[in-house]
Amino acid sequence: MNFSDGKKEIVRLLSRVNPKDLPRLIDWMKNSDEVDDGLIDNQKVILQSISEDLRACLPLEAVLSSESLAIQKTQQNPQPTLHVDAFLYDEDTVDTLCEEGKMSRNYCLNCGTHRTAPLEFISHSFSILELQFLFQHVLPDLTGRLVVDVGSRLGAVLYGGYLYSSAVRLVGVEISAEFVRLQNMAVEKYGFSDRIQVIHGDISTQDSLLQNADVLIMNNVFEYFLQPNDQIKAWYFIVHNFRKKGALLVTVPSLQEALSSHQVSTENACKNFLFSTH
Repeated sequence: MNFSDGKKEIVRLLSRVNPKDLPRLIDWMKNSDEVDDGLIDNQKVILQSISEDLRACLPLEAVLSSESLAIQKTQQNPQPTLHVDAFLYDEDTVDTLCEEGKMSRNYCLNCGTHRTAPLEFISHSFSILELQFLFQHVLPDLTGRLVVDVGSRLGAVLYGGYLYSSAVRLVGVEISAEFVRLQNMAVEKYGFSDRIQVIHGDISTQDSLLQNADVLIMNNVFEYFLQPNDQIKAWYFIVHNFRKKGALLVTVPSLQEALSSHQVSTENACKNFLFSTH
């Protein structure tokens, strides 16, 4: 049900209420915690539904064969690492997959023995709970604000921002055509196109977008997908263009950690905007 249909349905229901009880009902709708709780639950249900839709379109690790650098870096990690997209797979879903033998939390230290160690899980998306916390507790009121997600991937930040904030516009920039297609599929299906836009492109070509952004979100966006020299170029481009007064930067990993290995000055990077690390 889209906005127009929902509005008509509410008007239809209100027209059936006893006139003397109507003011009381409207007051309840405006002020009751029951309504707020119901809306929050509904938003979570919508995100879970999107997650299920996307899960059906992707391999278990949600990494495309075209993401050769990400696959290579994962394999080079000294500790065995598994890509587990937190938006697609919450803890309960991971437990179920482990019980079904489709996933494991551990790896064998010596084949043929019972010596095991935990696998390291890495995600390039926020979980549904993290999205709710980010937009309802970390960020301020986003009314009239532009939110940009760099490397929007499956679109989790965009959907979370649409449902949990009043941001006027949410823009994802994604270099993978396949991920752009999946995001647009979800945006269209769930009626989010009035506030969400997905751009197929490199963030290093989006100077105007960065200059107008009020919130910039970056979740594990460069380390696994760009060579070191390209990471430095991307960071300098962002630092040069993301300069709107009072703008907020949300980064995973922290800005200090992300820049420390590239000799980019954190002090200079933070001079023109506030930042929040997750």
